[in-house]
Amino acid sequence: MTAEDIGPEAEGGARAADKAGQDVVIAFGQSLKTLRVRAGMQREELGRRLGYSASTIASFEQGRRIPPPRAIDRADKELGADNLLVVWKDQVEKAQYPAFFQGMAQLEKQAIELLVYDTHVVNGLLQTEEYMRALLAMRRPSLDQETIEQRVAARMARQDIFDRRPTPLLSFVTDEAVLRHRYGGRQVVRGQLEHLLLLGQRRNVELQVMPTDCEDNAGVNGPFTVITRKDGKKYLYVEALNTSTLATDPEQTVLAAARYGIIRSQALSPRESLAFIEKLLGEL
Repeated sequence: MTAEDIGPEAEGGARAADKAGQDVVIAFGQSLKTLRVRAGMQREELGRRLGYSASTIASFEQGRRIPPPRAIDRADKELGADNLLVVWKDQVEKAQYPAFFQGMAQLEKQAIELLVYDTHVVNGLLQTEEYMRALLAMRRPSLDQETIEQRVAARMARQDIFDRRPTPLLSFVTDEAVLRHRYGGRQVVRGQLEHLLLLGQRRNVELQVMPTDCEDNAGVNGPFTVITRKDGKKYLYVEALNTSTLATDPEQTVLAAARYGIIRSQALSPRESLAFIEKLLGEL
């Protein structure tokens, strides 16, 4: 098997990767501050031009918050940096994800097809911002506010996949129990279910629900994602407890895709699933 595995034996490597990512963010922030001062611009003025508060600019400069790619492009232009900030963009974008997810984040950008089976929470690509914040607030040990803001921004950025051209094919099967959890409270769940209904109307998205009363489920071994890249190469991604495996072995990826096909056949159809989600909304 060819795989990128971050498990118990590699925890030190994962921590090192997270530390390296933080170092990148700090170095970028120092460059941003140096160029801002060189341009004779106050944080308030740069923030006004970029659409942020002065305190947010300070967070960028101090490495406590990661700017989105568009903010880096704008800052480079406003400060006359001649691409001195733009060259950081790929490294900074990578650093916004936990070490165990960085490989998957890159693959999502190259995917022409995603097959996703979830059993614990709504998939990150489908989450509303309020649902994200509710999940992150429940993490133990607790996350600091800057990390929460960073994770929310990263997940929101991933959702650009829905509007990308050419449009990838996106299929999601979610266990019914996931949709019944009241994470964040009634209003958060209502907003999440309404968001799923909107996404389910997209022509490149298929949402399906695996009902709890099903007698057969080929996905009993847990959640997984199969990614097909533009060159036709398939990957199998499995994540649990902040560890992940990204496998490229053809036998594993083909079998996972076949298993996903069986799961889809056992779940409610897309039309039935949207009707089911509407029913859950009516019960709130």
